[in-house]
Amino acid sequence: MKNLGQMMKQVQEMQARMQQMQAELEETTVMGTAGGGMVSVRLSGKGEMKGVDIDESLLKPEEREILEDLLIAAHNDAKAKMEALVAEKMQEATGGLSLPPGMNMPF
Repeated sequence: MKNLGQMMKQVQEMQARMQQMQAELEETTVMGTAGGGMVSVRLSGKGEMKGVDIDESLLKPEEREILEDLLIAAHNDAKAKMEALVAEKMQEATGGLSLPPGMNMPF
């Protein structure tokens, strides 16, 4: 029974760390860029787009397709950075324990 008690304590500690990690991620913002910084996108820790910055030189009708492509690239860059940050925080929160398949974070 002692081992079960220790295991339950570890699970509770991990749960507390996970809650703290989620709170930290909600406050976190990452920036993705494309086109040498001509387009940047800010995402929250939940993956919500919080802002876009576009270089004025791209705001011409003939640059529309380039701008669309750069927005997608900047968003994907920010998303990849957030996923890496979440994976790092998850590793810290779980103390190196891997989660069962299908239990992806965040949320």
